[in-house]
Amino acid sequence: MKKKFILTTSLILFISIFYFIKGDSMASIAKIPLEDFFKNPEMSSFQLSPDGKNISYMKPWKEGDRMMNVYVRPINSDTEVRITSASKRSLYGYFWLNNSRIAYIQDEGGDENIHIYAVNIDGSNNIDLTPFKNIQARITDDLEDNPNYILAALNKRNPQIHDVYRLNVNSGEMEMIAENPGNIQGWMTDNDGALRIATTSDGVNTSLLYRENESEDFKHILTTNFKESVSPLYFTFDNKQIYVSSNRGRDKSAIFKFDLKTAKEQELIFENKEVDVYGLMRSKKRKKITGVSYTTDKLQTHFFDEWRETLQNKLESKLKGVEVALSDLSKDETKAIVVTYSDISRGTYYYYDIEKDLLTKLADLSPWLNEEDMAFMKPISYKSRDGLTIPGYLTLPLNYKKGNKIPVIVNPHGGPWARDNWGFNSQVQFLANRGYAVLQMNFRGSVGYGRNFWEISFKQWGKTMQDDITDGVNWLINEGIADPDRIGIYGASYGGYATLAGLAFTPDLYACGVDYVGVSNIFTLLETLPPYWELGRQMMYEMIGNPETEKELLKSASPLFHIDKIKSPLFVAQGANDPRVKQAESDQIVNALKEKGIDVPYMLKKDEGHGFYNEKNQFDFYREMERFLKKHLLD
Repeated sequence: MKKKFILTTSLILFISIFYFIKGDSMASIAKIPLEDFFKNPEMSSFQLSPDGKNISYMKPWKEGDRMMNVYVRPINSDTEVRITSASKRSLYGYFWLNNSRIAYIQDEGGDENIHIYAVNIDGSNNIDLTPFKNIQARITDDLEDNPNYILAALNKRNPQIHDVYRLNVNSGEMEMIAENPGNIQGWMTDNDGALRIATTSDGVNTSLLYRENESEDFKHILTTNFKESVSPLYFTFDNKQIYVSSNRGRDKSAIFKFDLKTAKEQELIFENKEVDVYGLMRSKKRKKITGVSYTTDKLQTHFFDEWRETLQNKLESKLKGVEVALSDLSKDETKAIVVTYSDISRGTYYYYDIEKDLLTKLADLSPWLNEEDMAFMKPISYKSRDGLTIPGYLTLPLNYKKGNKIPVIVNPHGGPWARDNWGFNSQVQFLANRGYAVLQMNFRGSVGYGRNFWEISFKQWGKTMQDDITDGVNWLINEGIADPDRIGIYGASYGGYATLAGLAFTPDLYACGVDYVGVSNIFTLLETLPPYWELGRQMMYEMIGNPETEKELLKSASPLFHIDKIKSPLFVAQGANDPRVKQAESDQIVNALKEKGIDVPYMLKKDEGHGFYNEKNQFDFYREMERFLKKHLLD
């Protein structure tokens, strides 16, 4: 089955800006209008119909307040049809259901109550396949070989758990095919679309369930502690075994063939000694595993399949100096969508006729940005105070001269069990153009570096995880790059928490901070988890701390209880509909500081959730952040 990846509400489109810097340490550079960097892409998310005859994409709809909508046109024609009409919020993503119908994904105001819609490629018969209030829908299988149905998991019966339904994509009729007994957190189908794998959780232990066919009950075959992971990826092409990414009995996850009868990793497919390997690529048409992907300092690919490797080499010979990825492929593998990108290019899409060896440019995502005006993102690493190697990325302003000490923005990522990656990062380019060095670090707990690097972050919010950030700042000072009097910290989600923690726990280190949908009080964070996260509550207690038995730990790590130490200026931004980090997280830190007599600029957007998604709101946020940082770090 051809996999389609759907954007979620936590994903924000970031773009960059240039700024005129005054001072004797750096030469002046041109200022590019902010809107040029934060506006929606010219065109994006290109896909092919299964038969390769039509091409689809998203682009701003001018009459719809420039919201991103889906358009379709024949391969050999420029006559396009807009098939969606989103005017209040851009769509999160879409995928082809069959050669004449497309599904798209949308919520309301960032509440993450995702609905699945379907529409014909001429714009007719546009229906909500999941027309229920306060539900979240998830795609289980697009049933590539069954053009009239998909499988979707919905929490309409119980908000904490998802049952699986078979949905008719033409009429919206649905039938429950698997009722969740209360502990299933994930489902997987075989190559024929039969639901045969389930994973359960009791909060700290994960079990793998299996059945031979849909008429049988699921049977337990394996239980691991959540620290060990045996993650199902695909069935083998004979539907008898599965491929998994597993770290059982090892530090780094690797790709294995897994025997469902013995519940053991049977054959090692690929491993990397330095990092985890999660990605597995395949050709359903040719019934071959074609390669794997993993991330070191950059995304890496290893091919097993000669045809796929030859195709990659041919594309790279045509598109030099950039990263090249195959983003879509027709069912018969004769036509492809190719995307290129780098740290200084947001990306370009191409249509490739494989049989004719003909490559045609489709669109630049941001044709108004010039690569020569962008700053390079350099992979770096430094040592933490306890001897750990912390990888990361450093972006210096384009006009930086070695030996000059310049203002720095420290930008810890969200998650926190996520990671930063190399590539075009709009907010980083924005800050670098404004004259700041930008330091991003994959502090302990960041994923992809093995179990130990992840596990040593448990119950370390505001402690060794924060020390890793502090140590990165001190490294940059010792390198002679950072001006110690002009260092700011900015982050979103957990990065927002790290911003507040940085101001509270190392008050002399930062001249200012920007908290974007960040956590201020771990107690209230854990009290207000979305209902569909409930199965993971005990795991979160293991990773963060138990509010009943470890009150002092959580109190010591929550910036709200340490506002007396905060003395640097703070700017806070929040979405009112955020289901993950509730508005109260920002309200309470702002109110507490105001009671202390400190005025905190506070931007609250009523039509946003966990981060700002709409174009105008992004303009507002980055414009205000620019003013704030300039006032406290440049003026």
